[in-house]
Amino acid sequence: MPIGPPTSAVHLQPVPSSSAPAKYDRAPSSVTIHPVALFSILDHYLRRTDTQERVIGTLLGTRTEGDDVVDVRGAFAVLHSETSEQVAVDMEYHRAMYELNQRVSPKEVIVGWYSTGSNLNTYSALIQNFYSQETAPYPAIHIALNTGTAEGEQAGVKAYISSPVGVYPKAENAVFVPIPVDLRFNDAERSGLRLLSTPSHPATDLALLEATLQAVVDMLDRVLAYVQAVVAGTRPGDAAIGRYLMDAFGAGTEELEKGGFASSLQDTLMMSYLANLVRAQAEVSARLALVTAA
Repeated sequence: MPIGPPTSAVHLQPVPSSSAPAKYDRAPSSVTIHPVALFSILDHYLRRTDTQERVIGTLLGTRTEGDDVVDVRGAFAVLHSETSEQVAVDMEYHRAMYELNQRVSPKEVIVGWYSTGSNLNTYSALIQNFYSQETAPYPAIHIALNTGTAEGEQAGVKAYISSPVGVYPKAENAVFVPIPVDLRFNDAERSGLRLLSTPSHPATDLALLEATLQAVVDMLDRVLAYVQAVVAGTRPGDAAIGRYLMDAFGAGTEELEKGGFASSLQDTLMMSYLANLVRAQAEVSARLALVTAA
Protein backbone atom coordinates (compact mmCIF):
# COMPACT_ATOMS: atom_id res chain seq x y z
CA MET A 1 0.00 0.00 0.00
CA PRO A 2 1.65 3.28 -1.07
CA ILE A 3 2.24 6.00 1.47
CA GLY A 4 0.65 9.27 0.43
CA PRO A 5 1.58 12.86 1.22
CA PRO A 6 1.17 14.17 4.76
CA THR A 7 -2.32 15.32 5.67
CA SER A 8 -1.23 17.49 8.62
CA ALA A 9 2.30 18.69 8.03
CA VAL A 10 4.58 21.48 9.11
CA HIS A 11 6.37 23.41 6.39
CA LEU A 12 10.09 23.72 6.98
CA GLN A 13 11.30 27.20 6.14
CA PRO A 14 14.69 28.88 6.46
CA VAL A 15 15.13 30.34 9.95
CA PRO A 16 17.07 33.39 11.19
CA SER A 17 20.72 32.92 11.94
CA SER A 18 20.10 33.24 15.67
CA SER A 19 18.01 30.06 15.55
CA ALA A 20 20.58 28.02 13.63
CA PRO A 21 21.91 24.94 15.45
CA ALA A 22 25.20 25.31 17.24
CA LYS A 23 28.26 23.28 16.42
CA TYR A 24 28.33 20.10 18.45
CA ASP A 25 31.47 18.70 20.03
CA ARG A 26 30.11 15.13 20.22
CA ALA A 27 30.30 14.23 16.55
CA PRO A 28 30.49 10.43 16.08
CA SER A 29 33.47 8.82 14.42
CA SER A 30 31.46 6.09 12.65
CA VAL A 31 28.00 4.63 12.12
CA THR A 32 26.89 0.99 12.13
CA ILE A 33 23.60 -0.08 10.54
CA HIS A 34 21.62 -3.24 11.21
CA PRO A 35 19.76 -4.97 8.35
CA VAL A 36 16.39 -4.34 10.02
CA ALA A 37 16.85 -0.60 9.47
CA LEU A 38 17.84 -1.09 5.82
CA PHE A 39 14.84 -3.35 5.18
CA SER A 40 12.53 -0.72 6.69
CA ILE A 41 13.97 1.94 4.39
CA LEU A 42 13.64 -0.28 1.31
CA ASP A 43 10.06 -1.18 2.25
CA HIS A 44 9.22 2.51 2.57
CA TYR A 45 10.78 3.20 -0.84
CA LEU A 46 8.81 0.41 -2.52
CA ARG A 47 5.53 1.75 -1.09
CA ARG A 48 6.12 5.34 -2.22
CA THR A 49 3.69 7.15 -4.52
CA ASP A 50 4.45 7.76 -8.18
CA THR A 51 5.04 11.47 -7.54
CA GLN A 52 7.70 10.96 -4.87
CA GLU A 53 11.30 11.10 -6.02
CA ARG A 54 12.59 10.17 -2.59
CA VAL A 55 11.29 9.16 0.82
CA ILE A 56 12.50 10.14 4.28
CA GLY A 57 12.14 8.75 7.77
CA THR A 58 13.50 8.64 11.30
CA LEU A 59 16.48 6.57 12.41
CA LEU A 60 16.44 4.90 15.83
CA GLY A 61 19.40 3.45 17.67
CA THR A 62 21.91 3.78 20.45
CA ARG A 63 25.28 5.38 21.05
CA THR A 64 28.16 3.25 22.27
CA GLU A 65 31.82 3.53 23.21
CA GLY A 66 31.58 6.91 24.89
CA ASP A 67 28.96 8.23 22.43
CA ASP A 68 31.58 7.87 19.67
CA VAL A 69 29.78 5.23 17.59
CA VAL A 70 26.13 5.45 16.52
CA ASP A 71 24.38 2.08 16.24
CA VAL A 72 21.32 2.35 13.95
CA ARG A 73 18.93 -0.47 14.88
CA GLY A 74 15.63 0.59 13.34
CA ALA A 75 13.76 3.15 11.28
CA PHE A 76 10.22 4.26 10.51
CA ALA A 77 8.73 6.25 7.65
CA VAL A 78 7.76 9.91 7.99
CA LEU A 79 5.23 11.45 5.63
CA HIS A 80 6.58 14.39 3.68
CA SER A 81 6.18 16.23 0.38
CA GLU A 82 8.58 18.31 -1.66
CA THR A 83 7.95 20.89 -4.36
CA SER A 84 10.15 23.42 -6.08
CA GLU A 85 9.10 26.00 -3.49
CA GLN A 86 8.82 24.22 -0.14
CA VAL A 87 9.14 20.99 1.83
CA ALA A 88 6.57 19.76 4.35
CA VAL A 89 7.15 17.13 7.05
CA ASP A 90 4.47 15.57 9.24
CA MET A 91 6.07 16.19 12.64
CA GLU A 92 3.01 15.02 14.58
CA TYR A 93 3.20 11.64 12.89
CA HIS A 94 6.94 11.50 13.58
CA ARG A 95 6.50 12.13 17.31
CA ALA A 96 3.53 9.74 17.59
CA MET A 97 5.54 6.94 15.99
CA TYR A 98 8.48 7.65 18.27
CA GLU A 99 6.29 7.46 21.37
CA LEU A 100 4.94 4.08 20.23
CA ASN A 101 8.45 2.81 19.60
CA GLN A 102 9.52 3.92 23.08
CA ARG A 103 6.93 1.60 24.59
CA VAL A 104 8.50 -1.36 22.77
CA SER A 105 12.21 -0.39 22.79
CA PRO A 106 12.78 2.32 25.42
CA LYS A 107 16.57 2.19 24.95
CA GLU A 108 16.38 3.23 21.30
CA VAL A 109 16.42 6.98 20.76
CA ILE A 110 16.29 9.23 17.71
CA VAL A 111 19.75 9.38 16.16
CA GLY A 112 18.93 11.04 12.84
CA TRP A 113 17.04 10.55 9.60
CA TYR A 114 17.31 8.76 6.28
CA SER A 115 16.49 9.48 2.67
CA THR A 116 16.67 7.51 -0.55
CA GLY A 117 18.83 8.65 -3.42
CA SER A 118 22.03 10.65 -3.35
CA ASN A 119 20.59 14.14 -3.88
CA LEU A 120 21.53 16.52 -1.01
CA ASN A 121 19.99 19.96 -1.42
CA THR A 122 18.71 22.92 0.58
CA TYR A 123 15.68 20.92 1.69
CA SER A 124 18.03 18.26 3.06
CA ALA A 125 19.69 20.93 5.17
CA LEU A 126 16.32 22.08 6.54
CA ILE A 127 15.31 18.53 7.42
CA GLN A 128 18.72 18.02 9.00
CA ASN A 129 18.16 21.13 11.11
CA PHE A 130 14.84 19.74 12.37
CA TYR A 131 16.37 16.39 13.36
CA SER A 132 19.34 18.12 14.98
CA GLN A 133 16.86 19.66 17.40
CA GLU A 134 15.44 16.18 18.08
CA THR A 135 18.87 14.65 18.79
CA ALA A 136 20.44 17.56 20.74
CA PRO A 137 22.98 17.74 22.31
CA TYR A 138 24.21 15.20 19.74
CA PRO A 139 24.37 15.93 16.01
CA ALA A 140 21.84 14.19 13.79
CA ILE A 141 23.03 11.39 11.53
CA HIS A 142 21.85 11.34 7.93
CA ILE A 143 21.79 8.02 6.04
CA ALA A 144 21.51 8.29 2.25
CA LEU A 145 20.46 4.98 0.70
CA ASN A 146 20.89 4.71 -3.04
CA THR A 147 18.57 1.89 -4.09
CA GLY A 148 20.21 1.41 -7.48
CA THR A 149 16.84 1.12 -9.24
CA ALA A 150 17.53 3.95 -11.69
CA GLU A 151 19.59 3.27 -14.79
CA GLY A 152 23.28 3.98 -14.26
CA GLU A 153 22.99 4.13 -10.46
CA GLN A 154 24.79 1.80 -8.09
CA ALA A 155 23.25 0.73 -4.81
CA GLY A 156 25.06 1.89 -1.69
CA VAL A 157 24.77 3.46 1.74
CA LYS A 158 26.44 6.68 2.90
CA ALA A 159 26.37 8.43 6.27
CA TYR A 160 26.73 12.16 6.94
CA ILE A 161 26.71 14.74 9.67
CA SER A 162 26.18 18.41 8.96
CA SER A 163 28.25 21.44 9.80
CA PRO A 164 27.04 25.06 9.41
CA VAL A 165 29.00 27.28 7.05
CA GLY A 166 29.39 31.03 6.78
CA VAL A 167 30.12 33.83 9.20
CA TYR A 168 26.46 33.92 10.24
CA PRO A 169 25.36 30.31 9.70
CA LYS A 170 21.78 29.53 8.81
CA ALA A 171 19.88 26.27 8.84
CA GLU A 172 19.73 26.11 5.04
CA ASN A 173 23.48 26.79 4.76
CA ALA A 174 25.16 23.60 5.85
CA VAL A 175 27.70 21.20 4.44
CA PHE A 176 27.23 17.45 4.79
CA VAL A 177 30.41 15.78 5.99
CA PRO A 178 30.69 12.04 5.22
CA ILE A 179 31.60 9.66 8.04
CA PRO A 180 32.46 5.94 7.91
CA VAL A 181 29.49 3.60 7.81
CA ASP A 182 29.47 -0.16 8.36
CA LEU A 183 26.78 -2.81 7.93
CA ARG A 184 26.51 -5.11 10.94
CA PHE A 185 24.74 -8.46 10.60
CA ASN A 186 24.89 -11.93 12.06
CA ASP A 187 25.32 -15.25 10.28
CA ALA A 188 21.57 -15.85 10.03
CA GLU A 189 21.11 -12.60 8.07
CA ARG A 190 24.07 -13.13 5.76
CA SER A 191 22.23 -15.32 3.24
CA GLY A 192 19.30 -12.91 3.00
CA LEU A 193 21.56 -9.94 2.32
CA ARG A 194 23.52 -11.90 -0.26
CA LEU A 195 20.25 -12.84 -1.97
CA LEU A 196 19.18 -9.19 -2.14
CA SER A 197 22.54 -8.12 -3.57
CA THR A 198 22.49 -10.62 -6.45
CA PRO A 199 21.37 -9.18 -9.83
CA SER A 200 18.90 -12.02 -10.49
CA HIS A 201 17.22 -13.86 -7.64
CA PRO A 202 16.85 -17.65 -7.83
CA ALA A 203 13.32 -18.56 -8.88
CA THR A 204 12.91 -21.66 -6.69
CA ASP A 205 14.15 -23.08 -3.42
CA LEU A 206 16.25 -25.63 -5.29
CA ALA A 207 17.88 -22.88 -7.34
CA LEU A 208 18.67 -21.02 -4.13
CA LEU A 209 20.13 -24.20 -2.62
CA GLU A 210 22.23 -24.73 -5.75
CA ALA A 211 23.57 -21.16 -5.60
CA THR A 212 24.42 -21.57 -1.91
CA LEU A 213 26.24 -24.85 -2.51
CA GLN A 214 28.17 -23.29 -5.39
CA ALA A 215 29.26 -20.44 -3.08
CA VAL A 216 30.45 -23.03 -0.53
CA VAL A 217 32.42 -24.85 -3.25
CA ASP A 218 34.08 -21.57 -4.29
CA MET A 219 35.09 -20.85 -0.69
CA LEU A 220 36.50 -24.38 -0.31
CA ASP A 221 38.54 -23.90 -3.49
CA ARG A 222 40.04 -20.68 -2.09
CA VAL A 223 40.88 -22.41 1.20
CA LEU A 224 42.44 -25.36 -0.63
CA ALA A 225 44.55 -23.06 -2.79
CA TYR A 226 45.76 -21.22 0.32
CA VAL A 227 46.66 -24.44 2.16
CA GLN A 228 48.49 -25.86 -0.85
CA ALA A 229 50.48 -22.62 -1.23
CA VAL A 230 51.48 -22.71 2.46
CA VAL A 231 52.49 -26.38 2.23
CA ALA A 232 54.53 -25.71 -0.92
CA GLY A 233 56.30 -22.79 0.78
CA THR A 234 55.23 -20.20 -1.78
CA ARG A 235 53.14 -18.32 0.78
CA PRO A 236 53.82 -17.69 4.48
CA GLY A 237 51.38 -19.37 6.84
CA ASP A 238 49.31 -17.65 9.49
CA ALA A 239 48.81 -19.47 12.79
CA ALA A 240 45.51 -17.71 13.48
CA ILE A 241 44.09 -18.80 10.11
CA GLY A 242 45.32 -22.35 10.72
CA ARG A 243 43.56 -22.57 14.10
CA TYR A 244 40.39 -21.13 12.60
CA LEU A 245 40.42 -23.69 9.77
CA MET A 246 40.98 -26.54 12.25
CA ASP A 247 38.04 -25.43 14.38
CA ALA A 248 35.78 -24.91 11.34
CA PHE A 249 36.54 -28.23 9.66
CA GLY A 250 36.47 -30.08 12.99
CA ALA A 251 32.97 -28.83 13.69
CA GLY A 252 31.93 -29.58 10.12
CA THR A 253 33.25 -33.17 10.34
CA GLU A 254 31.32 -33.81 13.54
CA GLU A 255 28.16 -32.44 11.93
CA LEU A 256 28.58 -34.71 8.91
CA GLU A 257 29.19 -37.75 11.12
CA LYS A 258 25.97 -37.05 13.00
CA GLY A 259 24.07 -36.77 9.73
CA GLY A 260 23.14 -33.13 10.22
CA PHE A 261 23.80 -32.16 6.61
CA ALA A 262 21.76 -35.06 5.24
CA SER A 263 18.87 -34.22 7.56
CA SER A 264 18.98 -30.57 6.55
CA LEU A 265 19.01 -31.48 2.86
CA GLN A 266 16.03 -33.81 3.34
CA ASP A 267 14.13 -31.07 5.18
CA THR A 268 14.78 -28.64 2.33
CA LEU A 269 13.62 -31.11 -0.30
CA MET A 270 10.53 -31.95 1.77
CA MET A 271 9.60 -28.26 2.11
CA SER A 272 10.02 -27.79 -1.65
CA TYR A 273 7.82 -30.83 -2.33
CA LEU A 274 5.09 -29.63 0.06
CA ALA A 275 5.12 -26.14 -1.46
CA ASN A 276 4.68 -27.57 -4.95
CA LEU A 277 1.89 -29.84 -3.68
CA VAL A 278 -0.01 -26.93 -2.09
CA ARG A 279 0.42 -24.89 -5.29
CA ALA A 280 -0.98 -27.76 -7.38
CA GLN A 281 -3.95 -28.17 -5.03
CA ALA A 282 -4.69 -24.45 -5.24
CA GLU A 283 -4.69 -24.57 -9.05
CA VAL A 284 -6.98 -27.63 -9.08
CA SER A 285 -9.41 -25.93 -6.67
CA ALA A 286 -9.46 -22.80 -8.84
CA ARG A 287 -10.22 -24.82 -11.98
CA LEU A 288 -12.98 -26.77 -10.21
CA ALA A 289 -14.54 -23.54 -9.06
CA LEU A 290 -14.62 -22.28 -12.66
CA VAL A 291 -16.21 -25.53 -13.87
CA THR A 292 -18.85 -25.37 -11.12
CA ALA A 293 -19.65 -21.75 -11.93
CA ALA A 294 -20.05 -22.60 -15.61
